[in-house]
Amino acid sequence: MAKNEQFKTGEKAPESGTYKVDSLVNGNSSKDKQTIELSEGDQFPPSPADNDAAYWVKTS
Repeated sequence: MAKNEQFKTGEKAPESGTYKVDSLVNGNSSKDKQTIELSEGDQFPPSPADNDAAYWVKTS
């Protein structure tokens, strides 16, 4: 997987790991600093803090 590859809300996680919001799909910055754990195949949720579609990046 490419470093800093982004995944959009609704897409499926390519691998298990910890993910965080990188930015919101609407172009606004996110106040969300929370990380989430996803398993391979899990769907990326909206940003928990903003309740809006987001771009996610893998942290570990």
